[in-house]
Amino acid sequence: MPEFIYLASQSPRRAQLLAQLGVAFELLLPDPDEDSEALEAVHGREAPAAYVKRVTRLKLDAAVARMKRRGLPAAPVLCSDTTVALGREIFGKPLDPGHARRMLTTLAGRTHRVLTAVAVQQGRQTREALSVSNVSFAAMSPAQIKAYVATGEPMGKAGAYAVQGQAAMHITHISGSYSGIMGLPLHESAQMLRAAGLKI
Repeated sequence: MPEFIYLASQSPRRAQLLAQLGVAFELLLPDPDEDSEALEAVHGREAPAAYVKRVTRLKLDAAVARMKRRGLPAAPVLCSDTTVALGREIFGKPLDPGHARRMLTTLAGRTHRVLTAVAVQQGRQTREALSVSNVSFAAMSPAQIKAYVATGEPMGKAGAYAVQGQAAMHITHISGSYSGIMGLPLHESAQMLRAAGLKI
């Protein structure tokens, strides 16, 4: 029975959510020479669900290889990736503040999907799940968008916003998993970790 897992994510929100489950974990972060951002490149007209599942699997494969390369004790490895989609259009992390403003201008006054894929590898077995939620934004003025981007919060976030931050004042409705929108759907994650033998 595993006593801990590896969390292969640089997101402090995922670490916080995993801690909420009471799971003992160690971070398994990329080496300086690993280009983890390159794994998030979109392939052509890829559907959002296929994209986020593929990226999660790539991140998981890289993390498992990292664990073996470092000679670390064997333990389940958890990986996750989140993307925002409007129709088939994928909204990743903004490249700069101007890009963040354009994303938020497109999302304002509309309902979009947040897709988070999770994968857990234990030995040769991989378990995967996908959480899909809907988020509705109120109409936002250019001044409101500019003020929000100026906080710096949108940078590094899929869709250029953090549901648990100041963006919440512009969200009118959520349907789905709040933790999934944050970056780690706890219901699906707990199910997979129980299946991997952890006591939760």
